[in-house]
Amino acid sequence: QVQLVESGGGLVQAGGSLRLSCAASGSDFSINPMGWYRQAPGKQRDLVARITGGGLSNYADSVKGRFTISRVNTKNIVYLEMKNLNLEDTAVYYCTMYYRDMDYWGKGTLVTVSS
Repeated sequence: QVQLVESGGGLVQAGGSLRLSCAASGSDFSINPMGWYRQAPGKQRDLVARITGGGLSNYADSVKGRFTISRVNTKNIVYLEMKNLNLEDTAVYYCTMYYRDMDYWGKGTLVTVSS
């Protein structure tokens, strides 16, 4: 059974940093695309960053230069390093993975940025 578990969210002041982690279990996902989405209150869920099994990544324009996605394939873990956080980054962050023609999602981790 595929399972994604996020961690690392919390409360941080504007300008601060956080690192989110997502651990995948249930199989070997080293070749599968993984990513992070976020959903702010009252808004739709939007892509933050994606990474292929080979390490190619892309980012939403709003986080370019501030966020970095990475993965450790031997451990089935994907990270999201977030720097210079601002109030607009407040959201629930979800890990996602594309595996066998399906999108899998974690339950999310809340990031709250305060002024």
